Amino acid sequence: FIKMSGGARLENANPVIFQRSGERLLTASEEDEDVHDPIDDREIFDILSINDPEHPLSLEELNVVEQIRVQVDDAGNTVGVEFTPTIPHCSMATLIGLSIKVKLLRSLPDRFKIDVHITPGTHASEEAVNKQLADKERVAAALENSSLLEVVNQCLSTRTI
Repeated sequence: FIKMSGGARLENANPVIFQRSGERLLTASEEDEDVHDPIDDREIFDILSINDPEHPLSLEELNVVEQIRVQVDDAGNTVGVEFTPTIPHCSMATLIGLSIKVKLLRSLPDRFKIDVHITPGTHASEEAVNKQLADKERVAAALENSSLLEVVNQCLSTRTI
């Protein structure tokens, strides 16, 4: 453990850093507002530009979120995102999942049912974290906590590097 500012301890001091996937090139039909453009996995992945709560890196750079772990059914109005914590005992897993869920809730039309959960077998408290993230009332209550909401908003803010 390495101490962070404010006396907190850094759980994963030397995470593996992955290359970002780069900007997606938009086609003319995707930019045309008159053409129905179903939401796809890449569009959802692009929305998930989220900062890690411990490191000055994005969740993509830490491989916590990957496009392959995004499932979209535009016609069925469902979006599913699996995320993979960098270590099996990551205490930030619930905060990361909450940040992903909030980003999608703020970005997608209300018609979508959003399911955010830990990639199976990658976290010691996977079942408990998934249960919290699936519970609408617990998510709503968490977002009423101003301190927690501030941390979530920091994860969702655009960092200037």
